[in-house]
Amino acid sequence: MFKRTDTQGILLKSLVDDDLKTWLKAFLIDRKAQGVSEGTIHFYEVKFKSFIRYCEYEHIKYVQQITPTSIREYILWLEVAGHNPGGRHAHFRAIRSFLYWYENDAEPKDWKNPIKKVKAPIIPREPLEPVSIESINKLINTCSRGTFTNRRDKAILLSLLDAGARAGEFLKINLDDINQVMGDILIRAGKGGKPRTVFIGRQTRKSLRQYLGERNDNSPALWITNPTHGSDRLTYWGLRSMLIRRSKSAGIQAPSLHDFRRAFALAMLREGVDVYTLAKLMGHSTIDVLKYYLKQTTEDMAIAHSQHGPVDNLGF
Repeated sequence: MFKRTDTQGILLKSLVDDDLKTWLKAFLIDRKAQGVSEGTIHFYEVKFKSFIRYCEYEHIKYVQQITPTSIREYILWLEVAGHNPGGRHAHFRAIRSFLYWYENDAEPKDWKNPIKKVKAPIIPREPLEPVSIESINKLINTCSRGTFTNRRDKAILLSLLDAGARAGEFLKINLDDINQVMGDILIRAGKGGKPRTVFIGRQTRKSLRQYLGERNDNSPALWITNPTHGSDRLTYWGLRSMLIRRSKSAGIQAPSLHDFRRAFALAMLREGVDVYTLAKLMGHSTIDVLKYYLKQTTEDMAIAHSQHGPVDNLGF
């Protein structure tokens, strides 16, 4: 017969008492049970850590002490702390997800969800800058020596740009997922758990083969740590650290991993790929999200007009 432990008793008591920290933990447990990605769990953990710090400062201990005003003040607190509009919006989304889940799961009596009265922070519509091709060339030039790490890092840099995958998807690729001859790569679980295929070109495949030629391990992962450190699957923070280290050697400001995805999107658009195909390659269900990736210049628009302007191209 099931016997409740003291720890379980404390947990149940805390839930009854509406303890904020315990409900946040319960939310994360539920998300894990629902099979959301590790990246999403990490996203919630980071955002909740900041929210808990704010709540402790404001002496908010229970979920039902959270009000529309306290949420608005938290957003202002984030702004003062230096978070940009996108960052503030991300924190808002995490709180919104939690409060809607709490409303559905706890079914609190005579409680009104405060998030329903708070408008999401406005995000500027100006698309973000991708990493420049010049910067990528400088990063690749730091990988000139024929060592395991240099060959791996060069293959990573080229693959990040060529495939346009999200960092989390990129790091989960296994050796069995890639066709080294044709360059198609199976992303088994993209955003929302949806599989898709991405591609790398001839030069990237050549660099990848050089990297794989250095390997002598049994790891199923495509990207691994140096064999002297165990040949473990490369983590997000390991990938990010590599990029920071290479940027320092190249004498440039370190781009974010997502900047490579933006560069992929803009390069594909400039080469004439239609937005519907591009959305599929990037794992978007609609083309709406692409507008945040595609920072076109005046030169881009001038070239488009010279190629397709109606007067010059329709026989007048």
